[in-house]
Amino acid sequence: MASSEITLEAVPSIGEVSPEDWDTCANPGSACNGSGKGTSSRLVGNSTVLLRPVYNPFVSHAFLSAAENSGSATARTGWGPRHLIAKLDSRVAGVVPCYLKSHSQGEYVFDRGWADAYARAGGRYYPKLQVSVPFTPATGPRLLIRDGVDRERVASALASGLIALCGASKASSVHVTFAREAEWELLAEHGFLQRTDQQFHWHNEGFATFDDFLATLNSRHRKSIKRERRDALAAGITIHWLTGSDITEEAWDAFFDFYMETGSRKWGRPYLTREFFSLIGETMSNDVLLVMARRNHRWIAGAINFIGSDTLFGRNWGAIEHHQFLHFEVCYYQAIDFAIKHGLKHVEAGAQGEHKIARGYLPRTTHSAHFIADPGLRRAIDDYLKRERAYVAEAGRELTELGPFRKDAEEAP
Repeated sequence: MASSEITLEAVPSIGEVSPEDWDTCANPGSACNGSGKGTSSRLVGNSTVLLRPVYNPFVSHAFLSAAENSGSATARTGWGPRHLIAKLDSRVAGVVPCYLKSHSQGEYVFDRGWADAYARAGGRYYPKLQVSVPFTPATGPRLLIRDGVDRERVASALASGLIALCGASKASSVHVTFAREAEWELLAEHGFLQRTDQQFHWHNEGFATFDDFLATLNSRHRKSIKRERRDALAAGITIHWLTGSDITEEAWDAFFDFYMETGSRKWGRPYLTREFFSLIGETMSNDVLLVMARRNHRWIAGAINFIGSDTLFGRNWGAIEHHQFLHFEVCYYQAIDFAIKHGLKHVEAGAQGEHKIARGYLPRTTHSAHFIADPGLRRAIDDYLKRERAYVAEAGRELTELGPFRKDAEEAP
């Protein structure tokens, strides 16, 4: 019996795909209510109960629609939605979060050098297609496929569809960033170039307490972390975890002030609008952890995290008062504390930052795949990426050796 034909289309808004269809592909096997909002792992008594086998909050319909509906990821901001949809027997079988980009901002996999070189050679690099979660350097699935179909066949159709969409959109290239390694390998089979980079992640080795984690560190780093945690709160600062219904609009107002103050200094123009935070508060508050710092009865700093089934993803941080080590406490140590208490296996603390190594976050390779339409530009980038991959691998080995963990010869505390 002949296989049914897979049909492909690109839609200009995630609103054209129902939350149920999207989330069945994005997080197959996950519990999901009628609004499209999933339920994640939660602490029940002293035990963590996983209500879904695998869940990535960033590819959910709720997160991506909040980015669009808030005006954060739209054609006006240079993120024109071109989501690729694969249908099998008129049923959605796979989806890809994809955007037609007029710039290279908010991606965290940097290709501005490629764009400049192509422009100098007389080429036009923009528009390009970007397969990613806007403003979010977190590894996750990019070719999203529902259970119960031939996954390899649908994935291949989606990969070929991205190349066809590149031509139809008159784009120079397709960039699939922060993909899982298996997708990276599949895309390479379809002519995508392979790129690697690194982030710094923390891994839970079955710790029962933060002190259990500290016991795995060498003496110097153990003492340093204890001192940093103590000094961070020395000015009478208290730390609060807000999630679910605890996150009020007043808390969002405070956090947005932090985000704008710090983001404006670092990037000039922060990407996310105030409405974005209200929307995720309405649709996925159980997947959000706000770590907030309070002093003299007012919020002074905070970090937003998103909760997956086994990973806490650290995202944005900001402050309106500046206290030594408070950034490390709110962003890194509190994230570790939360992960331990909730039985999460990993903390991903965002892009860059070798200073994270001293705080127990070790290098992990990230993967992106790039289809370049122009043969000349493709050859030049391919040669560059071969050298870059070798450099990233060697740097990862060297940085891991610099990690703060005890060697076998060092006695436990």
